[in-house]
Amino acid sequence: GAFLYHHLQQKVRSAEALAQKYKQQQEALSAQLQVVYEHRSRLERSLQKERGEHKKTKEDFLVYKLEAQEALNKEKQDSMNRYGALSSQHKILKNQHEDVKKQLIDLQLQHNSLKLEHRKTLETHSQKYAQLQQEKDNEVTNLQDTVFKLREESKLLRKAHQEVHSQLLNAQTQMEEFRQLKEALQKMPSFK
Repeated sequence: GAFLYHHLQQKVRSAEALAQKYKQQQEALSAQLQVVYEHRSRLERSLQKERGEHKKTKEDFLVYKLEAQEALNKEKQDSMNRYGALSSQHKILKNQHEDVKKQLIDLQLQHNSLKLEHRKTLETHSQKYAQLQQEKDNEVTNLQDTVFKLREESKLLRKAHQEVHSQLLNAQTQMEEFRQLKEALQKMPSFK
């Protein structure tokens, strides 16, 4: 009986030691599990914070994208308006250039016509003067009056010729200015 009692006590002590060992392992595992839970809780909070920041960043990006698109559309519209204005101005200048060109042609024709008329008038005057020179001496006074009148008429024609010539020069200058303006417009990048 003593042997059996001693044997049972050893078994009880062994079982208690084993139970104590298991209890310590359980406490260690509980502590580790608590650490894991706390770490998981921190990770979940961090993940929630990251999600919130990601959502805010996404919303900010969408707002920026919308504003950038609106700015681009506004710039595009402004560019189209500027192009339309330049195109209209170009058409106006082109029409004005055509008008000046027509005026120049008309003035050149008028100038040539007056030049021919002036030459014919000078020839007529020369013939009349030569004819009057051959008339009688008693018609000298009347001849001088006629020559004076013809010379005055010639002066008027020369004056008219000079005025037409000045108008022609002015028209040529204006056409040159329109040509330079047209070249300047064609060199503008926004116009192209």
